[in-house]
Amino acid sequence: MGFRRGPDTWVVRFRTRDGKQQYRSLGESLEFDEAKRRAEAWLAQAVGSAVRSIKRATVREALEAYLEDLRRDGRPEAASTAEAKFKTVAYEDALADLDLETLTRDDFLEWRDRILEGKKPRTVNRYVRSVAAALNRAMESGYLGNPVAWRLRALADDVDETGETAVFLDATQRKAVIAAASPAAARFLRGLELTGARPKELAAAIVADFDGTTLRLAHRKGRPAKLRRRHVVLGAEATEFFKEQSKDKLPNAPLFTEDGETPWRRHVWSRAVRAAIANHNRDASAKRRIPTHASAYSFRHARISELLQIYGVDPLTVAAQTGTSIAMIEKAYLRFIPSAMQEKLAALKG
Repeated sequence: MGFRRGPDTWVVRFRTRDGKQQYRSLGESLEFDEAKRRAEAWLAQAVGSAVRSIKRATVREALEAYLEDLRRDGRPEAASTAEAKFKTVAYEDALADLDLETLTRDDFLEWRDRILEGKKPRTVNRYVRSVAAALNRAMESGYLGNPVAWRLRALADDVDETGETAVFLDATQRKAVIAAASPAAARFLRGLELTGARPKELAAAIVADFDGTTLRLAHRKGRPAKLRRRHVVLGAEATEFFKEQSKDKLPNAPLFTEDGETPWRRHVWSRAVRAAIANHNRDASAKRRIPTHASAYSFRHARISELLQIYGVDPLTVAAQTGTSIAMIEKAYLRFIPSAMQEKLAALKG
């Protein structure tokens, strides 16, 4: 390991068995101890390779190497299936052009957040498993990379309220996440908490959608998907909150933005929620820690659950307010409905 004057960069080098010299810049303005840690981590990958000559490539090249291996093993159908998946979710994404050896978990999480748009979690989980399997196979072939970066916990299938795997945050937990979030993210999460909206619905809402007492929201549902609009009735606290969000804005301006201009995007709000949870958990005791797999959607789950359980609002009204159905409420939130109401719903089925 050495220090290069001029760019003031630490560099690590080593020579493989075939005589080829490999090197990597460790970064600028690093203290020796941090440079040494990075050098050791990189050398552990490089020296630990099971092949004679290591390979350094982009994610795209690693995926293509995996496809070549499948065809070489006499599995052309498996290669065609995998290639179709890669074309759908990887090759056109920024992930494909990242160096495999520098790929981080944040890079992989943000890629997953981007492909989640419009897809069910179980579908995205299949795509993630396919890409991760390909990258693992590439590493076996000598490509440098860190498998911890793409070893993700599967998404809970709760985006369309399947219920059992939904993460419920109580009022104290929600307050903690909002307090630990950036100002823009805190406003967005507070809006979700007050309305029970889907994050995508609220991200698309504009100033003109708020009329002073209700908030117009829309989402696509069904096959084929149809745009379904509804008006959410707001309480006094929510009304004041949305008046503040609308203040001094043009009618077509988004109510909530990432940066004062850009409407929230899924991968950005997901990253913001993860950051807020990490900020809170850093100094929290074990009992006060927030589940790391909670999401913006957890605020919707909490609103629906509390309307049923704490405030005693009837399921039909809750369904109308939150844009779901009685059937979905029975399936996902039945445990929060008083027993008397469960009996009435059961009688309706008969």
